[in-house]
Amino acid sequence: MSQTPASAPSASASAASASAPSGAGAWIGRSVPRVEDDRLLRGNGRYVDDLALPGAVEAAFLRSPHAHARIESVDVTAALAAPGVVAVWTGDDVAGLPAMLNKEELRTPPGLAELLDPTVRMTPMPLLAVEKVLYVGQPVAVVLAENRYLAEDALELIDVRYAPQPVLVDPEQALADDAVRLHDDLPDNTAVAVATRVGDPEAAFAGAHAVVSERFEAHRYVASPIETRAVSAQVDPYSGRLTVWSGTQTPHRLRDAVAHTLGLEPAEVHVIAADVGGGFGQKGILYVEELIVPHAARLLRRPVLWREDRNENLTASSHAREQIHRIELAADAEGRLLAVRDRITVNFGAYNMTGLVVPYNSLCHLLGPYRVPNVHIDVVGALTNTTFATPYRGAGRPETVFAMERAMDRLATELGIAPEELRARNLVRPDEMPYATGLVDRSGDPQSYDSGDFPELLRRAVAKADVERVRERQREGARDGKRVGIGFAMYIEATGLGPFETARIDITPRGRVRLAIGAPSQGQGHRTSMAQIAADAIGVPVEAIDVVGGDTDATPFGVGTIASRALVNAGNATHRAGLLVREKIVEAAARRLGVPACDLGLSDGTISAAAPDGPAITLAELAGKAPLPGTPEPTDGRHGTELSETVHFRPPGFAVASGAHAAVVEVDEETGEVDILHYVVVHDAGNIVNPMIAEGQVTGGIAQGIGGALYEEMVYGPDGQPRTGTYMDYLVPTSSEIPDLDMDEIFTPSPMNDLGVKGLGEGGAIAPQAVLANAVEDALRPHGVVVHRGPLSPSRVRALIRTAAAG
Repeated sequence: MSQTPASAPSASASAASASAPSGAGAWIGRSVPRVEDDRLLRGNGRYVDDLALPGAVEAAFLRSPHAHARIESVDVTAALAAPGVVAVWTGDDVAGLPAMLNKEELRTPPGLAELLDPTVRMTPMPLLAVEKVLYVGQPVAVVLAENRYLAEDALELIDVRYAPQPVLVDPEQALADDAVRLHDDLPDNTAVAVATRVGDPEAAFAGAHAVVSERFEAHRYVASPIETRAVSAQVDPYSGRLTVWSGTQTPHRLRDAVAHTLGLEPAEVHVIAADVGGGFGQKGILYVEELIVPHAARLLRRPVLWREDRNENLTASSHAREQIHRIELAADAEGRLLAVRDRITVNFGAYNMTGLVVPYNSLCHLLGPYRVPNVHIDVVGALTNTTFATPYRGAGRPETVFAMERAMDRLATELGIAPEELRARNLVRPDEMPYATGLVDRSGDPQSYDSGDFPELLRRAVAKADVERVRERQREGARDGKRVGIGFAMYIEATGLGPFETARIDITPRGRVRLAIGAPSQGQGHRTSMAQIAADAIGVPVEAIDVVGGDTDATPFGVGTIASRALVNAGNATHRAGLLVREKIVEAAARRLGVPACDLGLSDGTISAAAPDGPAITLAELAGKAPLPGTPEPTDGRHGTELSETVHFRPPGFAVASGAHAAVVEVDEETGEVDILHYVVVHDAGNIVNPMIAEGQVTGGIAQGIGGALYEEMVYGPDGQPRTGTYMDYLVPTSSEIPDLDMDEIFTPSPMNDLGVKGLGEGGAIAPQAVLANAVEDALRPHGVVVHRGPLSPSRVRALIRTAAAG
């Protein structure tokens, strides 16, 4: 990727650079090879399933085969007598434990509550179903046995009598007045509802030159990480303290939830996020299994392990993406947007797990990089008899970008304007930054785009895609039954979600730097990029830094790695902690060397005087001579003499990343196969810490987006039975299905943080569904095809052609 800045750093970014220590900048911006890869590639990773705790029992869950049913009876007598079984629990056995709520995700920020008065209904989930089940895969009982095989055998001996109830899988039908209610304590099946207005949309539509109205669907699919969920727990026989290992993205929230559920103090629970084989949001929430396993470890006084199989992951772990958009755009004769209206229906599944997170992300990202003076957006989340839905890489943005970018192409067709030109006429300009949309952001503050150059993103994408060459090929007609098409899609992403993140830096007696952060890694390369930030801030080589993430003892306070927030929050916490530790190091060296601190510099791990032959001391020598406990040096009372510092970074607002994608596809009219000939991505994530890691993040996101656009779909029958429960019928792309990517980037540093960085991990996944749908529709324009949903599998493409011909 190009590393030439497209614009100068912001004033705050420049100020941060000017105040950085001498020699700073040696590591940030370099493609340092990932230090974690050597261990992982050699097979030395330590995942939850690798722990092999002595004497551990294994858990297996009996899951409901019904989408909606009353539980009449559960008989576990035979299972208890099965070989190797240690315990069998039903809902009655854990009824004394509080039901599970993802409290932090369900919390509505005060500003948002005051301005928009949203509806957010709580649906606590019992740890094991008691009176009824609401989706196929809901846990009904758990068997704890000497190994998983014996536990699975015992599951088959549990006799459950169900009374099936009416099933709802369609979210719009679930919201009907006469729909059966899933939760008896709620008046209907509404999980959340929120609406917002800007300007006078009705007047704008009434006076518009052109109006388009469409119904677009974002289909349901699954994060499907290579490592399924897993959790293990053990009680220390001496202290009674509980240790939990999990593939979680939010270890501090898991710690607090376990403590609350079991009636413990948070300090009595130690959570460690082990190596994680992908999370993508699916591992960012709480699950009942993560609470039952620690409970079992305490009661049995033996270690307990559970890891899900692939069928459980596809059917019982959280799903994502399913939304219906009834969207309307109004424009003048020049194609300038006058207003947007959208009624968004989100399928929440059986439980409200994360409240407004996904629906409101969709609402406040709908306008994207476009200037829209009049807006009316209405979002409703529906409860249905399907597996609950939660954030998945992009978290509401791919869905809303699909609707908006598809609507922009439909408007371009209506007006007879090229799709890229229509977009160019409506983009917010760099000189308008910071740009206020009139909406309220997810934190409850007025939404503002802090920085960006959207026109430049589009210009570069159009140039790389070579539009005229594609149009020339189209004028030649089909070749061997294959037609080409080109599509564009743009997006913005508010990154760096608060409320805070923690970094603690300690200089060890050997002079190494130990950096502990509250945000664990699931493949993002934290051990490398965070070390680069710390190395520049302190003035030491990157190889002298050891990074620990996701350990609640190492950092008692933290939030986690979700919502494109780790680099912005943990990165800036690391930067500030590093500067403070550097200050302490120089002050300590000044006392040791008898030289004023202002005359000393720290570079490459050595503190030395500016004079050519002045005294010097290495960090290892300084740390090794630190005062022993009980014999501290005199201080002014503000700081101790230990070489350590802890910082909690709180972002003042969102850092807005952005991007433009373009795709050229070839569609076989006979088979319906879609072949990606050229995929262009131009993105802006502010200052880049490690270009190689950044490129990998964008590439991974695009690969998952292509999977959703062309291959992946979680299908339910009208009876609520999942029809895609294995990889035999749930199609995940491999590397051979992902084309080489034509990448470029621009740099508009964020003024919201010292490093000028923006979140990057989710951006690649946001636009592929929209850009590929636009490209396929463009290719099939001679047939009159309109793409309303994905995935664009061969069978669906053929159906589109047949339907258009019949129409």
